[in-house]
Amino acid sequence: QVQLEESGGGSVQAGGSLRLSCAASGDTFSAVCVAWFRQVPGKEREGVAAVRIGEPRTWYGDSVKGRFTISQDTAANTVNTVYLQMNSLNPADTARYYCATAVPGCGPSWSNHWRYNYWGQGTQVTVSS
Repeated sequence: QVQLEESGGGSVQAGGSLRLSCAASGDTFSAVCVAWFRQVPGKEREGVAAVRIGEPRTWYGDSVKGRFTISQDTAANTVNTVYLQMNSLNPADTARYYCATAVPGCGPSWSNHWRYNYWGQGTQVTVSS
């Protein structure tokens, strides 16, 4: 069983950047889809980005394309960390950000949060104007 822990959230001004990290413990990421979601109170959880471990293809939500980049730590033989680089942040990006894993892969349904079986506790991102 894998445990996920997000970090890197904080408060920034509009136009700024943050890098979120999703670290796996208990098991490494292997042959799974790892995705970032975000949620604000009273709204549906929104898919932000996804990557299948060990493969280069990525998926992004329309609202973050061109600004956010998802990547995986390939320094070691196994992947333990997935990152979300967030640039050109704006107040609409304010949310709690979660990472999650799903098997077997990402695909067209990557943004359906019900597919994901393991979730972290989330990290808060606040963007001020």
